[in-house]
Amino acid sequence: MSDREQDLIPNLFRTEYQKIVAVLVRRFGIAHIEIAEDIVSDTFLTATESWSHQGVPDNPTGWLYTVAKNKTKNYVKHHSIFEQKVIPEFKSGATTSEEEIDLSHKNISDSQLAMIFAVCNPVIPSEVQIALALNLLCGFGAQEIADAFLTNKEVIYKRINRGKEKLKEANVKVAQPSIDEINARLDTVLTTIYLLFSEGYYSTSQNTNLRRDFCVEAMRLNYMLIQNAATNNPRINALMALMCFHASRFDARSNDEGEVVLYHEQDESKWNQELIQRGKYFLANASTGEQLSKYHLEAGIAYWHTHKADTPEKWESILDLYNSLLSIEHSPVAELNRAYAISKVHGKKAGIVDAEKLALTGNQFYHSLLGNLYSGLNDAKAKKHYEDALRLANSPADKATIQKIIDRTQ
Repeated sequence: MSDREQDLIPNLFRTEYQKIVAVLVRRFGIAHIEIAEDIVSDTFLTATESWSHQGVPDNPTGWLYTVAKNKTKNYVKHHSIFEQKVIPEFKSGATTSEEEIDLSHKNISDSQLAMIFAVCNPVIPSEVQIALALNLLCGFGAQEIADAFLTNKEVIYKRINRGKEKLKEANVKVAQPSIDEINARLDTVLTTIYLLFSEGYYSTSQNTNLRRDFCVEAMRLNYMLIQNAATNNPRINALMALMCFHASRFDARSNDEGEVVLYHEQDESKWNQELIQRGKYFLANASTGEQLSKYHLEAGIAYWHTHKADTPEKWESILDLYNSLLSIEHSPVAELNRAYAISKVHGKKAGIVDAEKLALTGNQFYHSLLGNLYSGLNDAKAKKHYEDALRLANSPADKATIQKIIDRTQ
């Protein structure tokens, strides 16, 4: 296979694996989730072997769906206990297993919606809900989830396995959620999507700062909620607006060599104006109702960052939004960004005073911020902070960016 064809299976695994698992789990129950995962894993193994010898079929996704259906039929046929005790509970007048496995776009969407609300169930703690949802619905590996939670993968393995067992013990049904279930679990669902996009927008687990596949998956899941009348509410639209505004600058965030391009150096002509307009559309839809969520405020901040010019209105608005955001939810990242906004409104010295109060000496972004703010005021201090940021940075992309800044100040 060509390099392009070799990349196809990992890409399809990212986009299709969780869809097929969701359909099978919805059909056979969450107690049999490992069986569903085994069937779909075996489907992709068959694809790898077959396509390497016979070439990629004209419709790779359709090929996967057909093989997954056939493997499900074969499993049911050759495992009499499963056939006798499980299938009868789920038959709804269908006459064959193939007819029961509906991999239409609508059923995939319905199954994933049912799955995310089943996983985000109060019988398991919220951190377990999020880890399980990221794993089952979004394709996160244990290491990637561990990086998002700033923990180790053994902890995540335990969370995922414990979550599966608890859902089985509670006999949680994978079905369309009721209004009460939606209201009770929506916060965790949104947190899951937000974390997924954040890991893609600034990846800590890969040798790149941007993982577009994660961001696209988060936007797809969020749009699925928007398309369903029962889940389409202002917070979901605000989160969609936030993601659209951030995604609009993807093409400008790196150069041809793959190096990070800082915001003030980005080529504005590379910003995706269609996504900016979509962001405005979803932000307008989010303006109904009385609840002001963190997603509304972050979407507002992201909106102002689609305006390149450093106008007083822009930075005063951003500072007001950060003040409101911190009154809702404490976040070191938001505090650092607020300090930068203060420097843009009231000058670098005011920003330094606010930033140094945070004393986040073990944080690379704290030192990068102070390096920026001290530049032109005390260049020796600026260089020292950049060197500390370089020492604390983990990703090669971050290290290269900081080193470039230090080289400029020599």
